[in-house]
Amino acid sequence: MRIGLLTDGGHPYATGESRLWCDRLVRGLAQHEFDLFALSRSAEQEARDRVRLPVQVGRVRTARLWTADEDVPGTRAAKGLLARMVTGGGTRSYGRRERRRFAAHFSALAASVRAGSGEGAGAGGPGGEGRTSVADAQFTDGLYGLAELAREHGGLTAALRSDTAVRLLEAACRAPGAGRTVRTATVPDLLAFARELDRVLRPLSLDWYDEEEGLGAVDLCHATSGGAAALPGLLAKRFFGVPLLVTEHGAQLRAHYLAATGAPLNAPVRALLAHFHGRLATEVYRQAEIVTSGNAHARRWQERCGAERGKLRTVHPGMESGRFTALGESGDSGPDDTLVWVGRIEPAKDLIALLHAFAEVRRAEPDARLRIIGAPAPGPEGAPYLAHCRALAAQLFPDEATDAHAVGDNPVSFEEIGGAEVADLPDAYAAGGVVVLSSVVEGFPAGLVEAMFCGRATVSTDVGAVVEVIGGTGLVVPPRNPRALADACLALLRDPERRARLGAAARARALELFTVEQNLAAFRGIYLELISHAPVRREAEAVGADGGPRPFATPPEAHVLGPWTASGPAPAATADRRPSWAAGPRAVCAGVRGAGGGDA
Repeated sequence: MRIGLLTDGGHPYATGESRLWCDRLVRGLAQHEFDLFALSRSAEQEARDRVRLPVQVGRVRTARLWTADEDVPGTRAAKGLLARMVTGGGTRSYGRRERRRFAAHFSALAASVRAGSGEGAGAGGPGGEGRTSVADAQFTDGLYGLAELAREHGGLTAALRSDTAVRLLEAACRAPGAGRTVRTATVPDLLAFARELDRVLRPLSLDWYDEEEGLGAVDLCHATSGGAAALPGLLAKRFFGVPLLVTEHGAQLRAHYLAATGAPLNAPVRALLAHFHGRLATEVYRQAEIVTSGNAHARRWQERCGAERGKLRTVHPGMESGRFTALGESGDSGPDDTLVWVGRIEPAKDLIALLHAFAEVRRAEPDARLRIIGAPAPGPEGAPYLAHCRALAAQLFPDEATDAHAVGDNPVSFEEIGGAEVADLPDAYAAGGVVVLSSVVEGFPAGLVEAMFCGRATVSTDVGAVVEVIGGTGLVVPPRNPRALADACLALLRDPERRARLGAAARARALELFTVEQNLAAFRGIYLELISHAPVRREAEAVGADGGPRPFATPPEAHVLGPWTASGPAPAATADRRPSWAAGPRAVCAGVRGAGGGDA
C-alpha cells in the first residue's frame, strides 16, 4: 500500500530520536510505498543534510512554517493562486462572497476558542462519550470551512492577518461566555494570536490536496505527531476519505502546555492558543481510526484530551539493542563502588538532588564515586545548569588526597562521551555498577532502556513512564527526595548478587518490549488492519505488480456466493451471482468512502 507519512519538524531533516524512528519505520516496512510530507520549522533544519532515503520512498514534499505565506514553496500562494491572486498588473483580494464565507467560518473558529476547556470535552472525554460540545462543533465548522475556502479560492495568510480577522477575534473575546483571561485581550494580543494562528493553520493552504501526486493518492495517512502534523491528515480524510493513523510518543497537547509557560506571550494569547490546541487535539483524536502512544503515561493524557479508549494502542518506541549486546551478555554487574548517570544535562534531570543524595551515600560508603556522563542540553539553560552543578559538587566534595604529598581527587566527575575513558555509549553504562535516573520530568526514558539493554541495575525516580518501563526490574523512588534516592543506591551498591539479578531481568524485559523489531511488527499489523477496513479506491490499484489481485482491493464480503447476495431476480446457474456492490473495487470503495468520509 502507499503510506503518506506526515512529519512536523522531523524526518527527513532533523537528527535525533524522532528522525531515527521514522527512518527505521520506512526502512523496516519495505513492502509498502511511502510518500513523505514534511513541515519544516526553521531554515537551520532545512540546511542540514537530508537523510539518505530508501527506494520505497516515492516523493518528498516540504512546506515551511517559518516564512510568510507568499514565500512558501509548498503553498498555493507561491504559485499565484492564494488570497492575493495576480490579475494583469495588480492584485485582488477575496471577492465579496469569499469574504463573507471567511468571516462566517473564522467567527465560528473564534467562538470555539474563546471559552475555557471546561465547556465540554470531546466525544471521547470523561463523561462525554457520544456527545460533542457546542464549542467543538463550532471549531470543526470553522476549521473545515476555512480549509474548503483555501482549497477553492486560495490560501488564508492575508485573511488571517487582516483587520477583519482582528475585529472578529475582538468581538468573540468580548462576547458572553468568553473566559476571564481572554476578555482582557488587547489589540496587540489579538494580533499576536492571529500571527500564531496563521502559522498553525498554514497546512490548510498547502497544495498537497490532489489525487495525482498529493494526499489523495495515498491509501493511508500516518501522522507522526498530533497538532499541525495531523492537520493535512484531517483534510485528506475530509476531501478524499483517506484513513488517518496518529502516533504520539508523548501527548502533543501536554507538550504545548509545557512549552507555553516559557513562551514570550501575554496571558490572553497563551489562553487562546491553549483553547485552540485543545479543540484541535479533540478533533484529531475523533477523526483518527487509531491513535498510538509510546507509553501508558501519554495514553492517559490522550484519554483526558478526548481520545476514545477503543481507538488507543500503546506501541513502545523501538530502540537498537545490538550495540549493547556485548556488555549485556558479559555477566559483569559493574564496579561495586560507582554510581553512573548518563544523559543530557538540563534542569529537568535534577542533578542537584542527585548530588545531595550522593553526599548521603558518601557518609555511609566513603569510597563511593559518582560519574556524571553527558553534554549540556542545547539552549540557554544547559550550560549554566552544568556550571551550577560543577560548583555544587566542588562545594559538597572538596578534592581529597591520601596524604600531604598526593594530588587531591574529587569523587564526582563530569565527563562527555567520546573522551579517552568513555569512548562510546556502552562504555558510559559500563562505568558504574548502578545507573541512576533522578529526573523530575520525563516522557519515555530512553536512557533507562539503554541501561536495561546493558544488564545494569537501576535506581529511578517515579516520573513519566519510568514505572511502566522498569516494571519490577529496578528500584523506584519519589522525585525530589535525595534521602530516598541515597538509600536505594546504597542498597544496590552493597548487594552485588541483587544487582546481577535485577540487571539480567531488566535486559530480558527490554529485549521483549522495547526493540525495533517489536515496534515494526506492531505498525505492520496496524497498517494491515486499517487498510483492510478501507479498500483502495482506484480500479488500477486493484492489481498488484505481479498481475494478480492486490490484497484488500475488495472486501471479503465481495467473494461470498449464494442466492441471498443476488441483486435482482434469481440468476441462472451460470450467471454471475455477485451483488452489484461487488462488481469491482471502484463500486465497492465508492460506498465505503462515502460512508466514512462524510462531515466530521
